[in-house]
Amino acid sequence: MASDGTRIQLCGRLVVELAGSRVERDLPGRQGRLLFAYLAATRARRSTRDELVAALWPAGPPDAAEASLAALLSKLRRVLGSGSLEGKGEVRLALPADAWLDLEAAGVGVHRAESAVALGRWVEAWAPARTALYVAERGLLPGYGAPWIEERRRWLDDVRLRALECVGTIGLHMGGTELAAAERAGRALVAAAPFRESGHRLLMEALAARDNGAEALRAYDRLRVLLREELGVAPGAATQQLHRRLLERVDAVRADG
Repeated sequence: MASDGTRIQLCGRLVVELAGSRVERDLPGRQGRLLFAYLAATRARRSTRDELVAALWPAGPPDAAEASLAALLSKLRRVLGSGSLEGKGEVRLALPADAWLDLEAAGVGVHRAESAVALGRWVEAWAPARTALYVAERGLLPGYGAPWIEERRRWLDDVRLRALECVGTIGLHMGGTELAAAERAGRALVAAAPFRESGHRLLMEALAARDNGAEALRAYDRLRVLLREELGVAPGAATQQLHRRLLERVDAVRADG
């Protein structure tokens, strides 16, 4: 979070905290909140007025759209403070360098988590993976709809899947109480992306690690049937190899018993 208390949350409930003060209730109505959200989501660059009109009225601009936009920008400037909106013909939301924006935190978090997982740094990966997952699961701007929102929702859906894979992989390697998180991540991946075999493998490994070998084999069988009936193919080589290892483990346990 920013040291001066500048914090913006676009996922879940809208939160706008500037220099320690909450101002989201002062934003000028629904269109004002939408305009602020767009400027926050694109704060790395300037937006033309035509772009802002399209973002606010995707079905087509109303009469006097330019005047309506100018009024909204003027009201935003009063709420956000002097210097908050840079430019006239092209506009950019100016925030402190260390301002915290949840969409940005999710993107940075999942990248850091994946990098740490690739290096086997499980503890280092834990917090950024959880941050990315927490943001992504809240959903972007509930109750609002526009092409630019849908585009970012698709991106956020991908962030969620990547974060779930990180959380699951971290849980498998950390073991202990994190195994339950690995299983939950695997189940969530299977539900969200049933043809993504990595999610099924994660679930199978988590179940086996929790001494549920038979359930892990059932998870494989569900995937095998799904792929056969929907696509006419068999699971990939990595998934089949994991299945063989699980069978060998179950057979070994039965032999010892």
